[in-house]
Amino acid sequence: MMPPEENWYIVKQASQQCEIVSAQALETSEDKGSERWGPFETQSQAIAKRVGLIRAGKCQPS
Repeated sequence: MMPPEENWYIVKQASQQCEIVSAQALETSEDKGSERWGPFETQSQAIAKRVGLIRAGKCQPS
């Protein structure tokens, strides 16, 4: 289980798909120019937001 202080982000990829990544993964990511949303306290919150972004046409489903 992840530590409670872990935050989650949604990052839009070049393919227009949105990926859910941890804050730690975001820090090590080289793609700093992507559109992103967050932080979210839980991965479940990030998943729910990603579904909303797909429905709103901001992200493509994977």
